[in-house]
Amino acid sequence: MGMLTFDGVHYRYGGADRDVVHDVSFTLQPGELTVLVGASGSGKSTLLRAANGIVPHLTGGTFSGNVVAAGRSIRDHTPREFADVVGFVHQDPEAQFVVDHVESDIAFVLENLGLDGAAMRRRVEEVLDALGIAHLRDRPPTSLSGGERQRCAIAGALAASPSILVLDEPTSQLDPQGADDVLAALARLNTDLGTTVLLAEHRLDRAAPLADRAMIVADGRLVADGDPATTLVTYDGAPTVTLLGRALAWNPLPLTVKAARRIAGTLERTPTPPPDLRPAAPGPTLVTVEDATVRHRTARALAGASVHVDAGEVVALLGRNGAGKSTLLRVMAGLQTTDRGRRSATGRVAYVPQEPGSLFSAATVADEVLATLRLLGTTDMNLAERWLDRMGLHELRDRHPRSLSGGERQRLAIAAVAVGAAPVLLLDEPTRGMDATSRSVLERAIAEHAAEGGAVVFATHDVELAARAAHRVVVLGDGEVVAEGSAREVLAGSLFAPQVLRVLPPLLTVAEAEAWWNR
Repeated sequence: MGMLTFDGVHYRYGGADRDVVHDVSFTLQPGELTVLVGASGSGKSTLLRAANGIVPHLTGGTFSGNVVAAGRSIRDHTPREFADVVGFVHQDPEAQFVVDHVESDIAFVLENLGLDGAAMRRRVEEVLDALGIAHLRDRPPTSLSGGERQRCAIAGALAASPSILVLDEPTSQLDPQGADDVLAALARLNTDLGTTVLLAEHRLDRAAPLADRAMIVADGRLVADGDPATTLVTYDGAPTVTLLGRALAWNPLPLTVKAARRIAGTLERTPTPPPDLRPAAPGPTLVTVEDATVRHRTARALAGASVHVDAGEVVALLGRNGAGKSTLLRVMAGLQTTDRGRRSATGRVAYVPQEPGSLFSAATVADEVLATLRLLGTTDMNLAERWLDRMGLHELRDRHPRSLSGGERQRLAIAAVAVGAAPVLLLDEPTRGMDATSRSVLERAIAEHAAEGGAVVFATHDVELAARAAHRVVVLGDGEVVAEGSAREVLAGSLFAPQVLRVLPPLLTVAEAEAWWNR
């Protein structure tokens, strides 16, 4: 008997003119770890929310078919009645917190399940240790970084020891070490306890090697289902080493760095270092932060950090969760006062926060972009159309912003801020929830803005994005700048280097490898 079964599921949100899920059927066996992939807006999150009855019980709309989890049908049971068997982690972790205290929030579900005090204390300690968040136990979730909130939300789902774990983009805001810790914890639960795991992921470099099975969703339909090594190799969002293998015509295509290194070891040619990516015509300094120190309550967010950004430049900020990246961006934007140090800018600076939904107020995507222009005293439709086109939003222009997927909302937030034509764009975790196509759209927009004489600074945990898009990389640790230089200089010394660099050093990207191979 399957642990989780979808049987002919169709679903349409209330007021929508089309189904977002079409005739989806599959069965997950006990102990199976399955990765669910697909483009932004393909229906992945809706499918996951049906696993414990959030869809349709809490969303309304039109539902047909059935979902059975651990023997319970969503037709006969409410989401609350699945709490002990299905652990669910939302795409937006801030939507999951009930209590304004991390330890109490993790314990909340256990109290509802009626566990005694001793059992509850043991469970809480286990998940705090498993996810490396014991030091956050007394903090309010609102004081945490995005990645810290994400790990705490995962801890809340793990605490009940469910037989099925359903996770929507669980590593989207995590630094490389945090992502490894979370996926390692999921692998331990899967291997040691037989927990059935279903997770939607765009970051497949780490998740794919752990999976027993991969399913691909497109336009609400299940279009591929099978072994990851064969299912994912043709997928646009495949791991970077797989894309490398495609570019160099390797056969079979690798899914892991280990497999790619084995193939690379047989090559008779040695890669030569290409020139570093540099601005075509670097201009004057647009923003400077000098010796910035910021404290949040008793915690130190920045400690004497200094950074400058020049016209025509793209800068990536790297560092673990809580290292100070978001605070530094806010200082650069003029939104965060410093306890010491100074910030100066020669022109306007635009900032896109981690949570794009906080920016939205209009009824349609197009109106959201126009709202910025109205605030600036203009309604230049050409400029609005330009950014709708740059961020691939034309087909979504009449949709309500809150009906979009996470990746689509991220693209809209960037367009709605960037349309104001500020010379400096500051982006906090811009690829959160984005599929491969959306990331390519973003990278192209970043490059175009810099080429036109602007500058872009983005905080990210995606070292692959930093390798492809950044002229310069700045690494933060405990609020201090611990490394700075070209992407090749900085990433070559990292334990979390891009996959191509680990396979064919000193090459950073698939494009560099392809150019070298075809010379």
